[in-house]
Amino acid sequence: MKLYKTLSLFALAFGAISFAACVDYDEPTDEFNQTDINITDSVYHGKPDSIGYGTLPTEEAVDAATKKLETRFHQTITGQYAIRGGKNGDVPGPHAYQRQYSLGPDNYAQYTTVPHSDFMYGTLKSTYDISAEFNGGPNSSFIMVKNAIVPLINDPAIDTIPELKAIYLLLYDFAAQEVADIFGPFPYQNFKENFSNSPFVYQSLEVIYKKIVENIDDVIACLENFKNRPEWYQNKIMEQIWSYTVVLQHKYDPTQDIENWRRFANSLKLRMAMHIVKVNPTLAQTWAEEAVASGVIETTTDEAVLSPLMVGFTNPLLEIWNNWGDARLSASFESLLMSLNHPFAKSVFRKNSDPITNLKTGEVLPANTRIVGLREGIHPGQGQAYGNNQMIAYSSLVAENVAMAPLYLIKLSEVDFLRAEGALRGWNMGGDAKMFYERGIEYGYLNDRLIGDYAYTSALPEYMAQTEATPYIYQDPMGNVVDPKTGNSYLESVTKIGVAWNEGDSQETKLEKIITQKYIALFPNSWEAWGDMRRTGYPKVFPVMNADEGDGTLKYGDLIRRAPFPNTDDASVRDIDRTGLEALGGEDYQSTRLWWDVEGPNF
Repeated sequence: MKLYKTLSLFALAFGAISFAACVDYDEPTDEFNQTDINITDSVYHGKPDSIGYGTLPTEEAVDAATKKLETRFHQTITGQYAIRGGKNGDVPGPHAYQRQYSLGPDNYAQYTTVPHSDFMYGTLKSTYDISAEFNGGPNSSFIMVKNAIVPLINDPAIDTIPELKAIYLLLYDFAAQEVADIFGPFPYQNFKENFSNSPFVYQSLEVIYKKIVENIDDVIACLENFKNRPEWYQNKIMEQIWSYTVVLQHKYDPTQDIENWRRFANSLKLRMAMHIVKVNPTLAQTWAEEAVASGVIETTTDEAVLSPLMVGFTNPLLEIWNNWGDARLSASFESLLMSLNHPFAKSVFRKNSDPITNLKTGEVLPANTRIVGLREGIHPGQGQAYGNNQMIAYSSLVAENVAMAPLYLIKLSEVDFLRAEGALRGWNMGGDAKMFYERGIEYGYLNDRLIGDYAYTSALPEYMAQTEATPYIYQDPMGNVVDPKTGNSYLESVTKIGVAWNEGDSQETKLEKIITQKYIALFPNSWEAWGDMRRTGYPKVFPVMNADEGDGTLKYGDLIRRAPFPNTDDASVRDIDRTGLEALGGEDYQSTRLWWDVEGPNF
């Protein structure tokens, strides 16, 4: 391991300034540039992939390591919050969360639509409009995760306490997998090894995925060995875990809490296995079966989550939707929920807040009539107030049911639907597709597990008995959203499947049911929902209007396949030209498919 120690006061000052610019990105110019340098008193480039758990350190060595790393452990909390909308060391909040999710992926997944075009940092003319002002948020959040965690896993002191290194390596890899699925290739290994200067080498998604799974296997082996450690060692390690990790629910039992981290790691492996099922089905099955055999998330207390109730914050969606007026229900999600009579249509989304007047006929939809969604890709109005912009009257959120809604990294329902799909494909998932499908729906509610959701659970028997969808017509109450194919401002729902599991259904229909229910249960995790949409084509949604207003490579009916590379500084452009495009396997377009996003049938 090499130690690089910077003694230049100028360099220290420069590093501090650059770090501040990285994390404060409310303004569009405050994005990460690859020339930024983040320097502490010592910058290490170690072996972050190496987890040496075969030897037992002395008690004195463990104490010395934890004392030396105390500041770095504190910094990792910043990174954990940043995974789901935290910034500057704060708990998840609306500014960072909006940049990370609400201005891009939430709309790509068709959970939401932005109802106004005017923002203080730019103009968003339609869903696929592309600019650094609106598309770089996921990358900025990842950089905050990286900056908080990578210095720790490269510090030589962490090798004395390998279980902690394993946990933080897992968190880096979790964030890396998510950002790779948004943009595609990036300098995964260079970043992980704590390098801060261009040139960087962009790695392909295939390389990134396989390296992450190698890490996961090492993490799991390390954590499995924890039970063989003496009690004094277990207690000291768990004290650090309980003090400095916030994304898993602490049971304050060493065996159970280490088991939770193992299940989190295996669940990430299962997720990644399903992502690659079309590009490499054999490897996908191997990864999935290994993950399930080793142990994935099985109960709600195993879930990886940032809980507003436990951590102390309000779900950022409430501010973004209800107070700022920056997001509204999408027409596709409205149509899906109403076609299936899903409980969310009553418990999560509000009816129109004010009267909405049809601009062509003058017909008025009275306030509080129904849930109303906006077509994806529309040209939004101007202003965040109803008096200037009727689109603000479209459906927002039911505050009392969303304020304490957790922000999941991996939810039990997601794991169950992954296992349902795996079982459908003939893999050994520890149960059949029907069991996992139905349990996925059962635990798909939005409220915190400690609060529960009586309205949701009491509606399930009737909901899950539906053998076919209810016919539904989406109608835009303003009448100004004209479908270019039909010339109408209304559309028949594209949801034709029911909810009840039927062994007589075709494989394709069963898959559509699984992914459709998974999509609902994932809300608001648009990153994963959009990934399923790209991979399977489900759930069925309305075509995005004005799709050609992005980079010009999409047309009406096309789904955006990726967000273009977010960095535009000279060093980044050179790196992208040198290694990024080759790793991507295509041009830097919205229409370019990622490695696992393969055209062709699902079976």
